[in-house]
Amino acid sequence: MQLSIRTRAASIDALSNFLIERGAPGVVLKKTGLDAFFAAPPAGASLRQDVNRFVDAMTRLSPRARKPRLRWQIIKQESWEESWKRFIKPRRVGKTFWVTPPWLEPPKFRRRRVITIEPGMAFGTGTHATTRGCMEFLETASERLPSGKFTALDIGTGSGILAIALAQLGATEVRAIDNDAVALEVARENVRANSAEGTVHLSGASMSAIGRRFDVVVANLTAEVLLELAGALEKKVAPRGFLILSGILHEKAAAVAGRFAARFRIRKRKRSREWVTLLLQRK
Repeated sequence: MQLSIRTRAASIDALSNFLIERGAPGVVLKKTGLDAFFAAPPAGASLRQDVNRFVDAMTRLSPRARKPRLRWQIIKQESWEESWKRFIKPRRVGKTFWVTPPWLEPPKFRRRRVITIEPGMAFGTGTHATTRGCMEFLETASERLPSGKFTALDIGTGSGILAIALAQLGATEVRAIDNDAVALEVARENVRANSAEGTVHLSGASMSAIGRRFDVVVANLTAEVLLELAGALEKKVAPRGFLILSGILHEKAAAVAGRFAARFRIRKRKRSREWVTLLLQRK
């Protein structure tokens, strides 16, 4: 079954997350909505009811917004293992990177570094605004560090894309941690594919188990988690080091920035649609 939803941009991420949690093995994001796919189950009516209830609840929260339009259809069988790949394209990110899946050759552009990412069960393929914002600020931070060589910590590494980017930007050591075993396995494959094993060290360790500071710390999580971890994050950034925070909805950006204001200066702030990324430097 294919569910096509036409809605405002601000609702796309929330709908996408709900549909994945409800069992969609694939969701395609578009400018005006999304398409979600489901194996046609016996409980199809129950699935539709759940989706309708969720959409109604979203509409009540934003009464001035137009209600999303839903369209269900049964589509013919085809080889989904291969056909979904047509939605994944090489992408330019920042001024440094091409991010490409392994089955495609990146466009020839000698001034850009190539990161090969296998889309899997982990966040981070270079397409989401938060990932792109982090990668752009990693470029900025690496340029502003006096020696050009630095150490880094990637918290919640997901697919490993930010850790790989740090290695390509000149980090001498990158510690990348995640509490999701599936994400770590995906990250290991991606680190290996990008020949970054000598620099990127992956683990399921907690921040409290890492007893040192880093020149660059990046955390692409959520505003709520960043606020919860704020004290621990501050302790991991070396003097004059950089802290990059993302996964922050625009309406929560002021609260996150304010929490770190005592010890950090805001060097840059990037907004893309509803998402905000912050580049902070320790005083």
